[in-house]
Amino acid sequence: MHPQLSQADKRIVCKEFIQALENCHGDSWAKWTGGCNQIKLDLNMCLRKERVERTSKNREGAKVRRQKTEQVWKELHDEE
Repeated sequence: MHPQLSQADKRIVCKEFIQALENCHGDSWAKWTGGCNQIKLDLNMCLRKERVERTSKNREGAKVRRQKTEQVWKELHDEE
């Protein structure tokens, strides 16, 4: 499942794949006979790569925030 593609102006990373899929879906014959399958696969791989990069970045940020929180708690307990 991929995110909403109608907001392509906000999604810059895979814009060329989104446009290619929309163009392919404009041709009813290609759309219903599997002519767009490779384009859709390429789009899914692009979106997956973006998601993996985003989650990795978020995970690293969460580790840093967690370390800061633990440090603050440790300092509070040491003062008592």
